Amino acid sequence: MSCIRLQADEQQIAACKQTVSELEASFSQLANALSLAGNSVRLKILFLLQRESKLCVCDLSDILDMSISAISQHLRKLRDRQLIRPERKGQTIFYSLTPEYEELFAPFFEQIENNVVYF
Repeated sequence: MSCIRLQADEQQIAACKQTVSELEASFSQLANALSLAGNSVRLKILFLLQRESKLCVCDLSDILDMSISAISQHLRKLRDRQLIRPERKGQTIFYSLTPEYEELFAPFFEQIENNVVYF
């Protein structure tokens, strides 16, 4: 495939390059979150944490009918990339979304709850 453009708009290209460069950190953060949320189990975990505020590994295991070990592996990936944060209460660790990711995922989860997902 080749480009058949007759003349480049150098100002547009320069402005777009600058914008993309300035937003590099935001692109990285969003790409990081979306790559993890691209797994349906992790997306369900993120949805449940957003909806319920805090859940422990046992809660998630019961809700998703998965082993604690499997849930723990998903939680570790989310925690390592800082999408969720742990909070210990006694011997139980509860997980919640970090505020920035709660805000990021809110519109997606709203569409899921309203069953308005576009294909």
